Amino acid sequence: MADSKTVVVATGNAHKVVEIEAILSRVMPGVRFVALGELGDFPDPEENGADFYENALIKARAAQAATGLELAVADDSGLCVDALGGAPGIYSARWAGEHGNDAANNKKLLEELADVADADRGARFHSTVVLVRGEEILRGDGDCPGVIGHELRGSNGFGYDPLFWPDDVPGRTMAELALDEKNAISHRARALADLAAKLQ
Repeated sequence: MADSKTVVVATGNAHKVVEIEAILSRVMPGVRFVALGELGDFPDPEENGADFYENALIKARAAQAATGLELAVADDSGLCVDALGGAPGIYSARWAGEHGNDAANNKKLLEELADVADADRGARFHSTVVLVRGEEILRGDGDCPGVIGHELRGSNGFGYDPLFWPDDVPGRTMAELALDEKNAISHRARALADLAAKLQ
């Protein structure tokens, strides 16, 4: 099944595939990007890496092995809060105990920062994107800096977006931005741009 013109994207999220293809196709002309879920029903690998890079690489290698394709791309991302020593970091999606429970995760974040002054509520969304090409590994990193608010605002986005006020768009939370506005400043877009620069 080896195919040098197909990149398997280690995700079931169709929007993520579109975002990745939009940026990487500029430097990988003629290449088709396809979500792992479209190629079969594969179990999720255990993300037991020590950082974003290791978890992204675990996902990319697993997609590569599952499909037999030479090219695979994966990303790992999360919220890093200064006052919490970088937490929740790689545990962002399951910080409150249940994977993907946004309400519980946001509640925990507000509780952890209850006594933290506005000046000390700095944070950033971080993304590391990994492209594996056979044994070769290329990575891109990106950050979206901002601060954590005191209440949920906005209905767009997911995860910690309603609490995150990005520096690049003052006065609105990430969940109050339109999708194109969010994509223009997102940590994943910046990590993909970093990776794309290394592919040129």
